[in-house]
Amino acid sequence: MWRKLLFLLVLLLFFSVSPLLSSPESYSDACDPRSLPDPLTLRPDRLTVLINGYSEARLPLLNTLAASYAAHPLVDAVLVLWGDPSTPAATLASLSSQGGGSASVFVVRNPSTSLNARFLPRAAIRTRAVAVCDDDVEIDSRTLSFAFSVWGSRGGVALVGLFARSHDLDLERRRWIYAVHPDRYSIVLTKFMIMSVDYLRQYSCWGRLSEARRLVDRERNCEDILMNFVVAKASGVGPVLVGGRVRDWGDPRNNGSGGGAEVAMGRMGLSARHGHRKKRGDCITEFHRMLGEMPLKYSYGKVVDGVGEQGLCEKGGKLVLCDRQN
Repeated sequence: MWRKLLFLLVLLLFFSVSPLLSSPESYSDACDPRSLPDPLTLRPDRLTVLINGYSEARLPLLNTLAASYAAHPLVDAVLVLWGDPSTPAATLASLSSQGGGSASVFVVRNPSTSLNARFLPRAAIRTRAVAVCDDDVEIDSRTLSFAFSVWGSRGGVALVGLFARSHDLDLERRRWIYAVHPDRYSIVLTKFMIMSVDYLRQYSCWGRLSEARRLVDRERNCEDILMNFVVAKASGVGPVLVGGRVRDWGDPRNNGSGGGAEVAMGRMGLSARHGHRKKRGDCITEFHRMLGEMPLKYSYGKVVDGVGEQGLCEKGGKLVLCDRQN
């Protein structure tokens, strides 16, 4: 009996100091400017990382990712946006920390499973930039720094991401489709994207998007596409794709040494579901109808953080890059 009481006392003491944050109960709460920091006080030289989490099976990886982000010198805070209200608080205890890195890790328990909640304005965000990412994508530290610098170099108005997709028109069906093109793109995914904190407010608080947000809730999909619509309409520019090192643990094509764990995580993702691409094409068509315009704009090329040797030379009977040693 005494062991059980001691365990409960330890849990009580832990949660009394752990940084657990509550999520706004409604859009009206989140959109009340009095509940948010003064925009003039937001730091331009740091970013806040917003990690969307839902599956308890991914908690070990999520814990690693949160700690990695918190240790990055450009990160002001890490907010784990937990989307399953039924998860016991004790299960999430390991995610909360105020040590081990330059930034704190906060767990935000969303009151519902809505994917729109990942774009709610939040009082804990004290930076002009936010990095929105999934709980199964691991970003190299140098890549994070580079993506943030690219965002700043574009005036902070464009979406910057590491995973690109495109919209395209099916002329026969007169509908938009969701596609991957080798030479152009118009959408970056929430696997990882950096954007201005202002777009969180526009996504969540613009009354004209209420029908579109309901579609996201109904389909449990397409929140990233809607954010691309929001940013393209507000900025008038397309997204920016950056090159870098990134490990996508949730990709269903994984078949490496990670084996079963990788495959299991891949099967949990929305992209692994049957009809995923068609559903996202339908979302593009519906967002176009709801807004009465198509703001998505194509971008071309990828921004990289260095240009190495491009000339080819014959060495040892093989054609290789000229700066490669024999």
